[in-house]
Amino acid sequence: MANAWKRDKSHKLLSARSLLLFCSTSLLLLTLFFLLSRPSALNPAIDSTSIRFQNQNRFLSSKIHPLDCPKSPQAHPVIANLVEGLKYPFLYSLSDFGTLPDKPHKNIVRLLKGKLFRKPDISATMQEVLERLSGEGREGLVVDVGANVGMASFAAAVMGFKVLAFEPVYENLQRICDGVWLNRVGEIVTVFEAVASDKLGNITFHKLVGRLDNSAVSVSGAKLAFKSNEEIEMQVRSIPLDEVIPTSEKVLLIKIDVQGWEFHVLKGALRILSRKASDAPYLIYEEDERLLQASNSSSKEVRDFLHSVGYHHCTQHGTDAHCTKN
Repeated sequence: MANAWKRDKSHKLLSARSLLLFCSTSLLLLTLFFLLSRPSALNPAIDSTSIRFQNQNRFLSSKIHPLDCPKSPQAHPVIANLVEGLKYPFLYSLSDFGTLPDKPHKNIVRLLKGKLFRKPDISATMQEVLERLSGEGREGLVVDVGANVGMASFAAAVMGFKVLAFEPVYENLQRICDGVWLNRVGEIVTVFEAVASDKLGNITFHKLVGRLDNSAVSVSGAKLAFKSNEEIEMQVRSIPLDEVIPTSEKVLLIKIDVQGWEFHVLKGALRILSRKASDAPYLIYEEDERLLQASNSSSKEVRDFLHSVGYHHCTQHGTDAHCTKN
């Protein structure tokens, strides 16, 4: 009885029907494997070139092209986590690690403690304003000028808004590209490696070594908060928003944080800002008098310009001004 299983075991070859079923199943599995292994299936943020540029081609011109994140050298290592306390959370790729191992960035310490990344005020502000505007039936692009590592861009994108992000510092652009992939927003976030300004061409930009958050067009503006950091010059593209955004494109909100260059950005968006009140974008811009003066402008000059195009209602929120047309 111990060897009875040998007598009962069948050694029949597969029938024609079984063989056909096996081949069909194998072919189906191979097809699924091929489809799922394509980058666009695994990662919706990295779409095929045709799909990606169908969405972005309305911003393509001989003057400037969007940055192609999938074809650009990526940052490494990538350290990412969710941002705390947001109604619409998103993943943030940390750009500043601090001094390791002696003095790590506060968000690395939080990560090691099992905490989420600390919420930046601009992310919460963007979501609150956009939710209110959406509730009023408003729609259109969100434009992030001085995007840095994308805290405002991704706060808007995860809500479903299409975003144009302008950022000249390449290390920051790498982290924005990380966020495009991590948050699966490649179809709705268009990134430009450029400074938004009032003139088309190239401009000298001043970058602080060891800092990714205080570079500026003005050398004194760049070094105002961090005088001990070494400053280096770099040539970057500059382009007015009016040259990038077609007149047919609705613009819901423009956020500007460019270390004192705000007046020049606004002048380069004259046509957009001159739209009738129902189509004029909500404005959030940094209004820091010291930084504005370092770029040969002032808060009064900015407000006078905004009044000239119909923005008569501005409120102060810390160092940011929020302006609308009535």
